[in-house]
Amino acid sequence: MSEPSRRLLLLRHSKAEHVFGKADHERELTDRGHADARAIGEWLAAQGIEPDLVICSTATRTRQTWDSAQEGGARGDSTEFDKAIYHGGVRAVVTAVQEVDPALTTVLVVGHEPTMSATTEILTEGAGAADALAAFDRGFPTSGLAVLAVDGPWEQLAQGGAALQEFVVGRG
Repeated sequence: MSEPSRRLLLLRHSKAEHVFGKADHERELTDRGHADARAIGEWLAAQGIEPDLVICSTATRTRQTWDSAQEGGARGDSTEFDKAIYHGGVRAVVTAVQEVDPALTTVLVVGHEPTMSATTEILTEGAGAADALAAFDRGFPTSGLAVLAVDGPWEQLAQGGAALQEFVVGRG
């Protein structure tokens, strides 16, 4: 008997301010960023996607993205903040997901570019729904969300171990 399918969602934070002299980690969302994150929350709610776990970068803009997505109707059972998602690249994202409780089936990671697109590329190796792949090929803008199907246990997540089911961009 094979493992049940799992779903991994990779969300790039929403549009953030650029303020000279402000630390990158402390950058906040713009009004558009909040609206776009709420739109992603509305999409998640409309699809009935409720992550068992949200793994969020510790950056202000990623925290605000998830908060605004929840204002739009997104729901998650629990949220963990992981500094490695902020600065650790693809390896940090994959490692964080590999360490997820095997009983959980849907995980959302809220992170940054270029890590979200690189993680999507490495995990899917171009596998997935044609329309999702075409949308992803146009880039991974702010409030972009990749929905990946993962077969097998989280601990075995590796290159080519997922397929891109959907790629959406929240615009509020």
